[in-house]
Amino acid sequence: MKPTQPYPAASARAHWQKLVQTVPLVHCLTNDVAKNFTANVLLAAGASPAMIEAEEECGEFTAAASALLINIGTLHNGHLPGMRRAVRSAAKNGKPWVLDPVAVGDLLAFRSNFARELLAFHPAVIRGNAAEILWLNGRSAQLRGADSLSTADEAADAAIDLAQKQQCVVLVSGERDYITDGETLWCNDGGDPRQTRVTACGCALSALVTAFCTIAPPLDAAASASWLMKQAGSYAAQEAVGMGAFAVALLDALSHDAPYLQERV
Repeated sequence: MKPTQPYPAASARAHWQKLVQTVPLVHCLTNDVAKNFTANVLLAAGASPAMIEAEEECGEFTAAASALLINIGTLHNGHLPGMRRAVRSAAKNGKPWVLDPVAVGDLLAFRSNFARELLAFHPAVIRGNAAEILWLNGRSAQLRGADSLSTADEAADAAIDLAQKQQCVVLVSGERDYITDGETLWCNDGGDPRQTRVTACGCALSALVTAFCTIAPPLDAAASASWLMKQAGSYAAQEAVGMGAFAVALLDALSHDAPYLQERV
């Protein structure tokens, strides 16, 4: 593994401030269980989400949006045409887009083949868990449903290799997040294990990465979004007891208009 160091908090805060000032419009083609929480995370952080899914509208809306998220969590045949139009439009119009390759692996050929197809359209960032990143880089990985049984530490080298092959940034999330463009390797610690028990925390992280891609280069965008989600998880852990309160506290922590948090994060 390459030498790694934590992403500078001052840089992440500066990028977050710029995001809030810009209010980017993020086109989210994401999975059904993630839509509401993803939209709330983006709104809290200072971005503007949109969930336009119709094949007839996807290309035009991506061209008008600031950036595009493709998340294949609840993929079915009806999603493929719209997602294809969206990524083609992003490539044509120079809009950054992020791929979240949910649950790719040997077990699920349909989604895995589609994820590989999308890679040809050059995502700015691939954000996945350890098993997803390992598999995309041609290595066996352990999944249980959409959850990785491999660790981010195990996938850090694969992330570097994948970033070099795809000429993009790779964010592998876990207890420690690793972010790389194939040369530089950043990491972010923090967060709380309960983030794995709130629906769509990983999916929402991918959406945050997408938003940050509109105001910073992909490596800084992914690292800043990772830092923000880790800090929010740490804050929520101090404020909440139960899982319901934790989810609310996480949104509070991501709120750009919470001045008390700006001092603590």
